[in-house]
Amino acid sequence: MAYIRGLESQAEAARAAPAGGSPNFLAEYWAHPERDREQHVVFRDDRGMILLNRYPYTNGHLLVALGEAQPTIDRYPPPQRAHFWLLMERAMDLCQRTFEPQGMNVGVNLGRAGGAGLPEHLHGHVVPRWAGDTNFMSVLGGVRMIPDSLERAYEAYRATAGRG
Repeated sequence: MAYIRGLESQAEAARAAPAGGSPNFLAEYWAHPERDREQHVVFRDDRGMILLNRYPYTNGHLLVALGEAQPTIDRYPPPQRAHFWLLMERAMDLCQRTFEPQGMNVGVNLGRAGGAGLPEHLHGHVVPRWAGDTNFMSVLGGVRMIPDSLERAYEAYRATAGRG
């Protein structure tokens, strides 16, 4: 229901966005480290962050982003590109150690046509997967069934991150 209720506020935010752009929530999250718990940021360093996706495909779906907004990986200098992939590896490790999924989807959507919901700020996805984690609800109803709350997933990730 949170996802469904959020669709209207997303539509309103998109209508209020400046021409040619959408609100960049990642830049907002980056600018406010004091709100990491509220924004479900599970890891942050001086160049980037790992956070829970508010509209996950499965429980534990993570986003990875650098603090500086660029639309594609090639717009970053080589050291930042390398750091992005280090953060992706860290997110995959956190996901594996926290949820012990049977598999993962890992990737980057580039451009609106490529599925990027925020095309002006490159971000990666780490999606834990289990056999049977999609069902008739997503196929027939277009509704995702997530078995746990974002808060519980956040606490689980933070506990794992605290163990090293």
